Amino acid sequence: MNKLRKQNQTMQLSVIILNYNVRYFLELCIISVQKAIENLDAEIIVVDNNSTDDSCAMLQSCFPDIRLIQNKQNFGFPKGNNIGVEVAQGKYICILNPDTVVAQDTFEKILGFANLQTNLGIIGCKLIDGKGFFLPESKRGIPSPWVAFTKIFGWYKIFPNSEYFNQYYAQHLSETKTGKVAILVGAFMVMKRDLYLQVGGFDENCFMYSDDIDLSYMVLQKGKSNYYFHETTVIHYKGESTVKDGTYMKRFQEAMNFFYKKHFQVSVFFSLFMKMGIFLFSLSKKLQGKPIAKSEIESYILFSDDEILRNKLQIQFGKQVHFYDKFSKLPNNKFIEIIFDNNQLDFYSIINKMEILKQSNVSFKILPKSCQFLIGSNSSLDRGEIIQLTDF
Repeated sequence: MNKLRKQNQTMQLSVIILNYNVRYFLELCIISVQKAIENLDAEIIVVDNNSTDDSCAMLQSCFPDIRLIQNKQNFGFPKGNNIGVEVAQGKYICILNPDTVVAQDTFEKILGFANLQTNLGIIGCKLIDGKGFFLPESKRGIPSPWVAFTKIFGWYKIFPNSEYFNQYYAQHLSETKTGKVAILVGAFMVMKRDLYLQVGGFDENCFMYSDDIDLSYMVLQKGKSNYYFHETTVIHYKGESTVKDGTYMKRFQEAMNFFYKKHFQVSVFFSLFMKMGIFLFSLSKKLQGKPIAKSEIESYILFSDDEILRNKLQIQFGKQVHFYDKFSKLPNNKFIEIIFDNNQLDFYSIINKMEILKQSNVSFKILPKSCQFLIGSNSSLDRGEIIQLTDF
């Protein structure tokens, strides 16, 4: 494990983004973070885990003032983030996935809440996926063997109001209510840097997947309180950093075994149960519905008044693109894609409209400010979609 060291800190916040081959999602993420820290004494640190795409070239060209650390190999999630925290100057750190979009008030609200707490551990926030739906992993309980059992076999869905079965996703706490929870997700974690150092940071013996559970649990063991904060919402495009394939399932199983061996006494029976549960989990993922295909989209709706952009999109898609103000209500009998123009709409408004307009037949794309691509994700099973806009 890295020897993380203390530093003299005068800065409020360090946002640490660990990147691996998600160049366009990273660009969108940084655009949103830069807007969110405008009124703060804050820094952005990007740690690249030896990406083979042009992530680093993009950063050096588009964001030359951002601190970039280029690893010569993929060190995994724990060590990669530890490297970023090592050089961070902020009193608080935010561990942030590159496949996220924050609102411009996200960090101000989180830090305002943090400064009112005593004995503070980690703060997480409300996360939604690329289709605008709440992600239940935003708040979780300790995945003890019993809690894991209720999760893997779906009992938390059958008995959502029972305290014996609803602990995995901390269902005692509504998604619209702030409160104490045990486990937070590594896509968005805010905590004091000193506390991160005190618990030793992410355990580098775990490559990925149980690292956020382990860190949350170690903070609890220090007697601190972790919080789910509902007053700000962040998009998490699940599936971008890691495709949910056979390799994912193998690593997920290894990660859960790591956590249980570290914190619980594990029997042969429980190990067998875990293997069976992982198999069922993998099977359920394969049976999930496919995302909306581009050929299935029947109507495009644009949140913008840019007539040139609308005409460009109509030529590129070969279909009519409507301005949103022509719709009093979205039709629910055909597939629709909504495009948000970030040149005219801020991220708070985009996120808010995604939550309001979410439907199973609706997908979303964002045109980041001053960019020539659309980006979004309709499923946790794939890497999403990037559409390069053509000049006509």
